[in-house]
Amino acid sequence: MDFDQLKQDIIEYSKEIGIDKIGFTTADSFSEMKNRLIRQEILGYQSGFEEKDIEKRVDPSLIFDGPKSIIAIALAYPSRMKDAPQSKRGERRGIFCRASWGTDYHHVLRDRLATLEDYIVSRVPQARFKSMVDTGELVDRAVAERAGIGWSGKNCSIITPEFGSYVYLGEMVTNLPFEPDEPMEDQCGTCNKCVDVCPTGALIEGGQLDAQKCIAFLTQTKGFLADEYRVKLGNRLYGCDTCQTVCPENKGKDFHFHKEMEPDPEIAKPLLKPLLTISNREFKERYGHVSGSWRGKKPIQRNAIIALAHYKDETAIEDLIEVMKNDVRPVMRGTAAWALGKIGGSEAEEALLTQQVIEEDDEVLAEIEKGMVMLAPDAG
Repeated sequence: MDFDQLKQDIIEYSKEIGIDKIGFTTADSFSEMKNRLIRQEILGYQSGFEEKDIEKRVDPSLIFDGPKSIIAIALAYPSRMKDAPQSKRGERRGIFCRASWGTDYHHVLRDRLATLEDYIVSRVPQARFKSMVDTGELVDRAVAERAGIGWSGKNCSIITPEFGSYVYLGEMVTNLPFEPDEPMEDQCGTCNKCVDVCPTGALIEGGQLDAQKCIAFLTQTKGFLADEYRVKLGNRLYGCDTCQTVCPENKGKDFHFHKEMEPDPEIAKPLLKPLLTISNREFKERYGHVSGSWRGKKPIQRNAIIALAHYKDETAIEDLIEVMKNDVRPVMRGTAAWALGKIGGSEAEEALLTQQVIEEDDEVLAEIEKGMVMLAPDAG
């Protein structure tokens, strides 16, 4: 079998099926990444969403029998929304990060990888694969970096010369021996913009992320958000793009190659108040197709409450009072109480005083107290 020719044929076919960039690397262990992951674990920087076994994250032979190569793919996604609705008084809006625009990228990339698998099997019937997108054992960024897709930026994203860091990544471990591509040299240089502007200081240094502080991670948590992060959240409902939008390599980069990735403006930038009362069924029907829905409606609703507080939206006071009084979830009641204090006004104060008498949950009572403190004349 002429694997060099097959590699070229795969590259050409990948373009036909909507893969924007493809690279090949060995199935050797990712030793440098192993050291990074161990350090992350020691420092407590992991999000908790990762594969727990570090060895599986860096050694393809532990997750695939007889690996010879890994094929990495990248698909470019849009950075700008067409006809984005404006947020205005009484109609304040939240925002989903760009990686949650359009159809869930896990489905899009898995479809491309499955199509590529079918093609390779048609050429080599004995070919075997294990394809992954984001939730697999291997570290997508490490694979893409070694396969020459791009370099690993200080913002902890793969940055490609063609598309910047606005790319989704996936990979395919296979038993076929392809010639590896050359990794790309780091091109961030002395630029430190992403590290300097990270809202929470989650980028500790170039290429190292404390996921516990990262807004993209925090928006996906389900409990009470620490006070220090609430003020940083802004109107973000899911994810954070700050470290991408400030990157010089992303300037002018906006690609609309894939219809599935085009955002519905009313989904990507939704009105906040309707989110407070959306049912599970409605949430699934409306948002279930986007990647930002994977944790369910609870984090999105909590973040919507914080966003209304960020805007100091007085038109939301009645809605927030309703949540504080009647929502069965303490996180929602408590966050609504805090938001009422943040927005202020006599109606909010009266509602907090009334709820303080009847509320039985200690955490919610603590949030009511925070709200009352913010309402005090000398609260600043």
